[in-house]
Amino acid sequence: MRVLLTGASGFVGRHLHRALADRGDDVFALDLRPTPGVQTGDALDFFRHDDTRFDLAIHCAAIVGGRASIDGSPLGVATNLALDSWYMRWLVRTRTPRAVYFSSSAAYPVELQQPGDVRKLYEEDIDLDQPERPDATYGWAKLTGEKLARYAEAEGCRILVPRPFSGYGEDQDDCYPFPAFARRAREHQDPFEIWGSGDSTRDWIHVDDLVGATLALLDADVSGPVNLGWGRATSFNDLARIMCAAAGYQPTLKHRHDAPQGVHHRVSDPSRMLDHYMPTITLEEGVRRAVNV
Repeated sequence: MRVLLTGASGFVGRHLHRALADRGDDVFALDLRPTPGVQTGDALDFFRHDDTRFDLAIHCAAIVGGRASIDGSPLGVATNLALDSWYMRWLVRTRTPRAVYFSSSAAYPVELQQPGDVRKLYEEDIDLDQPERPDATYGWAKLTGEKLARYAEAEGCRILVPRPFSGYGEDQDDCYPFPAFARRAREHQDPFEIWGSGDSTRDWIHVDDLVGATLALLDADVSGPVNLGWGRATSFNDLARIMCAAAGYQPTLKHRHDAPQGVHHRVSDPSRMLDHYMPTITLEEGVRRAVNV
């Protein structure tokens, strides 16, 4: 297929770029950052002015940066609204038949992710007609993007909407917790710093499985929202202990209660994904790779 891939130099984008090329797809890769094999350019300008028709479009371009960015730069994150709205307009204008819009677990209502609530999150927990408060402006941007995707679908473009939970990998920027923890473990830091109380939980999925699931869902012609995760709740305290055990030491855990930590409990029900893809890289294997990189 002829594929447009925006954000091709980013964490998910570069893994998708490699996987698509390995499949033999003809990929037009676009990113603001100069990268070998990637066209340097602004996805926003591309969506406004380009009329090229592709078989498939995958939109990964976004302003990201972990919890500090979500809490500390709400207007910057809101720029994603412009990117996503022009993406949908471009899909309709060019009559692109198939597309991917990456949403996020941040789109889920924060009221379902509070202390004492250990439920798993289902795709149906988001009602786009009567949305509840998501996680900060980043969550609102993703909710709005999903709403726009519904309109674009009504114009004839079938859109897959993956909702990744906590994606990670060995080459992820360490402004995210997983690679930051891995670096601390490799350096045998003691005490080992954890933002917040450490008992909040996340559902970790390796980037190779995130990419594998996305492509499997495309091959199965799935559209609409699909959770990407393992359905396994792991607290930050437990993640730190797994990391440090892999690094061969036992530090004191130091909790920074003044630092942002996000919602308390965020775990997926991955049943819809599991109909088409079974993840292969366990958290323990992902930790081993990250600590020994």
